[in-house]
Amino acid sequence: MAAHLFPILHVSTVAFSRKPSTNERKMIAYARLHGQRLSSGRLRKPEEVVSWLGAVQAQDYVGAKWALAMRMERGTDAAVERAFAAGTILRTHVMRPTWHFVTPADIRWMLGLTAPRVRAAVAYYEGRLEIDPRLIRRSNKVIAAALADSGYLTRQELRVRLRKAGIAADGVQRLAHLMMHAELAGVVCSGPVRGKQFTYALLEQRVPQSPTLSRDAALAELTRRYFTSHGPAQVQDFVWWSGLTTAEARAGLEMVGRDLDHEVMDSKMYWFSRSRRRPVRPAARTAYLLPPYDEYLIGYKDRSAALDLSLWKSVVDRDPFTAPIVLDGQVVGGWKRTITRQNVTVVVKLPASFARTDSRLVTRAAHAFGAFLDLPVMIARM
Repeated sequence: MAAHLFPILHVSTVAFSRKPSTNERKMIAYARLHGQRLSSGRLRKPEEVVSWLGAVQAQDYVGAKWALAMRMERGTDAAVERAFAAGTILRTHVMRPTWHFVTPADIRWMLGLTAPRVRAAVAYYEGRLEIDPRLIRRSNKVIAAALADSGYLTRQELRVRLRKAGIAADGVQRLAHLMMHAELAGVVCSGPVRGKQFTYALLEQRVPQSPTLSRDAALAELTRRYFTSHGPAQVQDFVWWSGLTTAEARAGLEMVGRDLDHEVMDSKMYWFSRSRRRPVRPAARTAYLLPPYDEYLIGYKDRSAALDLSLWKSVVDRDPFTAPIVLDGQVVGGWKRTITRQNVTVVVKLPASFARTDSRLVTRAAHAFGAFLDLPVMIARM
């Protein structure tokens, strides 16, 4: 029998009905910090982080770069930006649907697996936008021809090409959906940033052709990647993260179950890497200023191991631009950033009773964010 992930407990694999204790929640949180490379075993390159996690949500571009840097030995904004410009990490619609960072080695097989679910998720809205398969095929041909002719182009430059071809793309949503379909079809992916504007590139020019995976092999690989890096996690967490169906998620677990271990708490089955056979409590107390969509929270449907919703609402007043502050694996407050050429201002909101020692840990985390940007930090309290 494999060693238990939670060494202080003897958890039966028979479901039982009770709330997980504080110790259980902390051990889940500590294991996730460890598995996601936040508390140990940091990686050297941005593409190593993306590959380890499988994909990293990236519509908040600055925040997504910070998410990678936090998991690197000496991560900086400049280092991640270089990787993005060189194409060793790519940004595309691949799950849920929203933008994610993925690696060139993974983009094709991952799109093959998840794109049908993304198309199904947006089908209702596209009826309202008068987008149908015939229009998508026409649009993809125009976009491919424009990029083959001109190289990297911005979304607005591609809008002009579409308009010249008789395809209306004046509305923000209609153009966004047409571009997303070009991504899902493997026609385009991200190019380098030009000034402050993102560009698109032909996928075939950005990523050399490589052997593809069968659907079963792709499902097994994504399942293994998720539970190894994000575990302990539940099936519903993987369904949320990947956008796959519950049946597909369970089929993936059937294929890779021998590589994973599992335990039940509060009638919930958690899956995780079988190789994790020792306590994962961090060596030192550390605060993290996570970006708004960091995998530590967004990677799970059930976030109760790290997030007390009543505390979160009272601390951040439901401000959608507030990102989480994590200490000892638990969300303890919120923070916002304002970046200029001269400095970065970090505004934190913490409970009035927050200890002075813990405040110093948050200050240290704020300065780490400044070091990532290579900017001096100004810290204020909400």
